[in-house]
Amino acid sequence: MNKACININELINVFSNNHGSVYQSDKLNCFYLDFGGKFARFNCTSLKKIKKVVENIDVDALLLNTKKANFELITFNGCDHIYLLDVLEIVALKDLLQGAFTMFKLNHLISDCLYRLTV
Repeated sequence: MNKACININELINVFSNNHGSVYQSDKLNCFYLDFGGKFARFNCTSLKKIKKVVENIDVDALLLNTKKANFELITFNGCDHIYLLDVLEIVALKDLLQGAFTMFKLNHLISDCLYRLTV
């Protein structure tokens, strides 16, 4: 998907690092992952799945294995997007997704606290 097709002003920046960003669209009820030169749309379930796939990659094993290239193909069933990432990109994507999900949890905690104060 091209960024030009999306009104960036309607997106909420959930989390960003030096390598990418995760955006939320309340209007379209989806998330956008801007990483590795790709601007990809995910629903909530797909974003959780890609996070799980990335977290299950053993970075240490990739670095220590001299017989295999230090690249990993990242995709899952039902996903239209494929990422071919090297070890540093995998670490950056892990950081990006962990940061985004931390912000989701933080937002939930704040909303919960505010709800308790108003009741």
